[in-house]
Amino acid sequence: MAETGEATAGGPPRRDFLNLVTTAFAAVGVGAVAWPFIASMQPARDVLALASTDVELEPIAEGQAVTVMWRGKPVFVRHRTAADIAAAREVPLSQLPDPQPDQARVQRDQWLVLLGICTHLGCVPLGQKPTDAKGDYNGWFCPCHGSHYDTSGRIRKGPAPRNLEVPQYAFTSDTKIRIG
Repeated sequence: MAETGEATAGGPPRRDFLNLVTTAFAAVGVGAVAWPFIASMQPARDVLALASTDVELEPIAEGQAVTVMWRGKPVFVRHRTAADIAAAREVPLSQLPDPQPDQARVQRDQWLVLLGICTHLGCVPLGQKPTDAKGDYNGWFCPCHGSHYDTSGRIRKGPAPRNLEVPQYAFTSDTKIRIG
């Protein structure tokens, strides 16, 4: 029998074999310990579920608005009338504190999708329900400090510095959108 570290019958030394096996077992052990730790850094299923929200547009009548939740925030979806669209398009950009054309805020003229958070202090503006005050421009009104938004969600009057934000969304069919 050969001593430890010597070659046996022309093969590698026994110590090299033991080092290889020990290293392999150590690598498998580190992987077994690290895998659950790394997997715990991935978002949970409930968080992934909030990453996007599907909205069915068919039940929303012309002139009606709905509020859906996305990532814990209200999103306003309004089916605009021809009068709403015309009112938004005839405003000269020079009259807007945060100039942005209506066409840049919508993907399809009749559907307006906005993050329902006032850009002044983060309140939720009124204007989604038929009985709500819609402000001077028939859009949304934030009663906390008096910000008025038009039918395109643009700030027209009051302390809000910016227009209501348009979230990332896409039409997945003629009657469905995915927000997020």
